[in-house]
Amino acid sequence: MKIVIPGGSGDVGAILRRWFLGRGDEVVVFSRSGFVAEGCRVVTWDGRTLGDWVAEFDRADVVINLAGRTVNCRYNAKNLKEMMNSRVESTAIIGEAIGLCVVPPRVWLQSSTATIYAHRFDAANDEIDGILGGGEPSSPAKWEASIAIAKAWEETLWAAETPGVRKVALRSAMTMSPEEGSVFAVLSALARRGLGGQLGNGRQYVSWIHEDDFARAIQFLIDEDVEGAVNVCSPGPVPQKEFARMMREAWGVSIGIPAMKWMIELGCWAMQTESELVLKSRRVVPRRLEEAGFRLRYPEWGEASRDLVRRMRN
Repeated sequence: MKIVIPGGSGDVGAILRRWFLGRGDEVVVFSRSGFVAEGCRVVTWDGRTLGDWVAEFDRADVVINLAGRTVNCRYNAKNLKEMMNSRVESTAIIGEAIGLCVVPPRVWLQSSTATIYAHRFDAANDEIDGILGGGEPSSPAKWEASIAIAKAWEETLWAAETPGVRKVALRSAMTMSPEEGSVFAVLSALARRGLGGQLGNGRQYVSWIHEDDFARAIQFLIDEDVEGAVNVCSPGPVPQKEFARMMREAWGVSIGIPAMKWMIELGCWAMQTESELVLKSRRVVPRRLEEAGFRLRYPEWGEASRDLVRRMRN
């Protein structure tokens, strides 16, 4: 198959590049910079306007759009605007490009986020009965902004006129891999220093997925007749307090210094990131994947974290 991955130069892109290249597929990555990836062809684009890159879509089998400014930043007006524009503009121009194809891709997998769901503790959010976020009385303005971005992202996908192309919005949780600079690597560095303790009250749920299951889920969605919004996550989200404890156990670390909310806010300011990423309760489960027949190899965090630690050590 020919797989085209706009925005495929990041951590998630690396997971998918390895997966598809391991299968012997042709992989084309779109990048705004001078990115180089062994085994892949890299095409330059700006994520906003049509160009020579459009030809890559004609007769391709699959498009997986991962393009979008990182959310690991301060949610100030400038960054929020860039987060919104980079997602909406890239999705819109991809839809336009697919619409110009003589033989369009049969599947368009579009990155989205589990952040689109409401902050809650009472029940898990699935694609059928889950509650989308927005308008909650206690929700901070910055949390509302990230939800608005997620909704606009998906609305742009559904609005694209691409007849005959099956479209899937990937409402992904944190993808855990031993890649340098990945979420798991950052959390591991804190845990190994005794800093991976309870954050705030520790009740907020953490949704996640092991890198192997992520790649397998993407392949499943390519092969099976599934469309619409799909939660790409494990069926075992856990409260942050338990998530941190199991991660420390995987590393053999007994101490995890807790951090109160004011300490988290101060630390996020110093690291130029945002507390929403660790304080919002993302309790999400993959109902549609499981009902379609997909089974995860790592459904529980304890087993998944032990495997990831083993890979990092090796």
